[in-house]
Amino acid sequence: MSVLAVSGGDVAYWGLAVFLVALGLGSLYMLLKLGQLFGRISSFIRGTERDLLPVIVKTGGTVDRVNYQLDKADAVTDSAVSMAESADTAVRAVSHAIAKPVEKVSGLAAGVAHGVSSLRKTRNVGDAMAAAKDAARQREADLKEDLRSAGTPPSVLRPEPTPPPRLQVKPDPWPRPEPTPKPAPAPEPPDEAA
Repeated sequence: MSVLAVSGGDVAYWGLAVFLVALGLGSLYMLLKLGQLFGRISSFIRGTERDLLPVIVKTGGTVDRVNYQLDKADAVTDSAVSMAESADTAVRAVSHAIAKPVEKVSGLAAGVAHGVSSLRKTRNVGDAMAAAKDAARQREADLKEDLRSAGTPPSVLRPEPTPPPRLQVKPDPWPRPEPTPKPAPAPEPPDEAA
């Protein structure tokens, strides 16, 4: 029978060999798990691309349709503005066409009223005619001024801005208790005589 002799160097080599084999197996396990993780990540990215790209394409189509509808709404508002401008032009034309006869009729009525009043008072036809012409001319001028000033805004000045509200301190929602006074410090024990 032969006796096996083992030295400290042999034990160290065997320990190193076992350590390296364990390190290799651990690294192999870790690399396999890392490969599986990368496989899952690439599968996730492929699925995201497959599912997300159609959604992005549909969103782009929806945005295009919304823009088309907004363009149609813009055309509608443009036509509404042009209709309002046309109505304004028509109203202005009608008011100008009506304004002159109204001025003349109003002046005639004022002239007749003043002329008759002056004729009753003075019993002179010439003075009554002069008073009637002056009253008619004055009434036409007043009505013309009234019609001209009716179309302008009363004031171009901006109103004063509203002042900011005053800062108000809000009361505490819960009343705070009075602070508790600190107790007096504890007295120091007397020194013991040794």
